[in-house]
Amino acid sequence: MFDKILIANRGEIACRVMETARAMGVKTVAIYSDADRAAKHVAMADEAVHIGTGSAPADSYLLGDEIIAIAKATGAQAIHPGYGFLSENPEFVDAVEAAGLVFIGPSADAIRKMGLKDAAKALMEEAGVPVVPGYHGKNQDPEHLSGAADTIGYPVLIKAVAGGGGKGMRLVEDPKDFDEALKSAQGEATTAFGNPDVLIEKYIQQPRHIEVQVFGDGTTAVHLFERDCSLQRRHQKVIEEAPAPGMTEEMREAMGRAGVRAAEAIGYKGAGTVEFIVDGSNGLRPDGFWFMEMNTRLQVEHPVTELITGVDLVEWQLRVASGESLPQQQDELTITGHAFEARLYAEDVPKGFLPATGTLTHLQFPASCRADSGVRAGDTISPWYDPMISKVIVHGPTRAVALSRLSQALAETQVGGTVTNLAFLGALAAHDGFSAGDVDTGLIARDLDQLVQAPMVKPEHKAAAGMQALGLTNTDWDTGFTLWSDMHRSVHLSHQGEEFEAMVEVDGPDRQIWAIGEDQVVANRIGGAWVLGGDRLPPMAQAGNTITVFDGYGIQFEVIDPLDRASAAGGDMNLIEAPMPGLVKAVFAEAGQKVKEGDRLAILEAMKMEHSLLAARDGTVAEVLAAAGDQVEAGAALVRLEEAED
Repeated sequence: MFDKILIANRGEIACRVMETARAMGVKTVAIYSDADRAAKHVAMADEAVHIGTGSAPADSYLLGDEIIAIAKATGAQAIHPGYGFLSENPEFVDAVEAAGLVFIGPSADAIRKMGLKDAAKALMEEAGVPVVPGYHGKNQDPEHLSGAADTIGYPVLIKAVAGGGGKGMRLVEDPKDFDEALKSAQGEATTAFGNPDVLIEKYIQQPRHIEVQVFGDGTTAVHLFERDCSLQRRHQKVIEEAPAPGMTEEMREAMGRAGVRAAEAIGYKGAGTVEFIVDGSNGLRPDGFWFMEMNTRLQVEHPVTELITGVDLVEWQLRVASGESLPQQQDELTITGHAFEARLYAEDVPKGFLPATGTLTHLQFPASCRADSGVRAGDTISPWYDPMISKVIVHGPTRAVALSRLSQALAETQVGGTVTNLAFLGALAAHDGFSAGDVDTGLIARDLDQLVQAPMVKPEHKAAAGMQALGLTNTDWDTGFTLWSDMHRSVHLSHQGEEFEAMVEVDGPDRQIWAIGEDQVVANRIGGAWVLGGDRLPPMAQAGNTITVFDGYGIQFEVIDPLDRASAAGGDMNLIEAPMPGLVKAVFAEAGQKVKEGDRLAILEAMKMEHSLLAARDGTVAEVLAAAGDQVEAGAALVRLEEAED
């Protein structure tokens, strides 16, 4: 076993690897960028070394040669890549091994064989793994590709061969739309991956995304059963579970065998995932699944597999990479219960799931769940990296119990300082179709309006915020509450820009009567706990003038000083502003240009995503205030339109 390893990653996965390494007595070395100087993974490691010249991944976590140099200088014997960054870069694997170090993962050859979707599918066909009907050839002539689509039969998917995360992917339902969709997919693929090549696949009408966890030692492999990752939004996984609902033993065995064949066909070593597209239109059948791709690394959703099998996959990674054989054989692996994982992000769901930044003023998870997180209270969600706060993971003896535990864990999770997708995750966990196991990859898109609902703000929530603002949650006689205090007080608060006044009559240390507009809320302290309108006072946190009431997944209020109230004007439709800090990737506007509402004027790159900034109205461009390559802060004006004529 290794004495010391370097973790070539950050955030949640770096912390996850460190936890297992520490339990095994293996020391860890962290690397960190400028933005991550005070990050959780830096504090957890035995050693931490600054890398690069900035915060952008290209200036830090993607510097393979420097990472290898740090590993050698610190005496690390192996490098764990986590996921993302360099985890599936075969050139990095070659360089690690050339330096006399061990790469904790598959060989460069295995990564290369699975790196391009078209070549991987051809290899899988040879290995007897079922693949989706489609064209995976080298001829990229548009007319040839269009003819292949006609042969396959519409609807079809155009997919970038070097793609991932939905980039370079287009659904085409009508032949007349093929040419335009092809150009769009190739353009996006070129920008994202530097490779415009695409493949054409048959589109499965009611698709489910089910993947098999495999683990190999370079010669033989086992599977650790399946995960269902069908609950997706724009090809990004949201909630994963294991095992897959509705799975039959016959199909599980067939999928497991296919996953093992895929791994053994490339001499796979370490943890990997074989992803399948499944036709869910008529139940799960052994002849209704097809290979999509293989992820040659540990997956974000690996904890659900760990909880149902009792296997620590990171421990297996370290043991096999250090030369041990597979810790268990196939007949020794079993499934116990059911597990869910929900991905908690800093993102503004009502604004189109816009990634958010901010300092986490409060962060607390219930003891009933496993929370894999790379941040703590006081940490900042940076614009440079993925805005994940945590993975909320639960296990139960049955799917129904596990789902109930997930709902409870999400309801009890407390995040202050940034907007999150907590309410969205809670709505998904309560969705009737999902609860029944009736799920496919289109569920979120179909029911998005139902799932994206703002929490209902009750008078009790406003009264609770008032109690916090005026310091009335603790009114014991020995903490300063006296009969000489002012019994009638008020505070001005706002919620999402709507201002209100909360007035209270304090009737002794155990009773308060709140008036909020026409609503009245009576707060009584019973048995040492406050009760408002029949419900216990929810937990709260305050940072500066911001109060978060932890009910309805977190409701935020601002305390307003009426003597220092700014007369905020309405939104300026003349200005197109950056919604978050980021890099201006492109500007399409020119002074004097006529634009229509919805025209794309600029592209901002932030949180590993590109965001199109659109004209809010018809008009004429008066001034362009930013150029491609500019790094801008949130709220920075990028384009100004001429004043609208009356």
